[in-house]
Amino acid sequence: MSIRRTVRKGFTLVEILIVVVILGILAAIVVPQFTNATQDAQAGNIKAQLDTLNNQIELFRARENVYPDLEGSGWGDAATADTMIGDGYIKAMPVNPFNGSSSVGDDAAADGWHVYDSNGDGEWDSLGATNFDEDTGEITPGEV
Repeated sequence: MSIRRTVRKGFTLVEILIVVVILGILAAIVVPQFTNATQDAQAGNIKAQLDTLNNQIELFRARENVYPDLEGSGWGDAATADTMIGDGYIKAMPVNPFNGSSSVGDDAAADGWHVYDSNGDGEWDSLGATNFDEDTGEITPGEV
């Protein structure tokens, strides 16, 4: 008399469901981390651009004895943009990586960049980025 043994092949439905649930939990933990990483990279890019641009504005002021005219469509008036680019202060008009705008204005919600008076002397002497909180270093939601 021969005894037949059945060999179990494959997984049961319960085992497959447990694996799917575990993968779902891991995905719920990992995916938001990648979303935050993208926004953190954009914020870092904006911060680096602001530091460089504000340093170049100060260099312009030191050499020309006046702050560049930063306000207007594009990067200030055409003469300032030509001077800043032509004299090597900047390579090209800067573009805010968050909203893709290179316009500069005094309204912090309307343009790619905004000018402000950082030392209270009545002159626009610093540049900030729209949708970027310089105090916290984070991108802020709002109109783009």
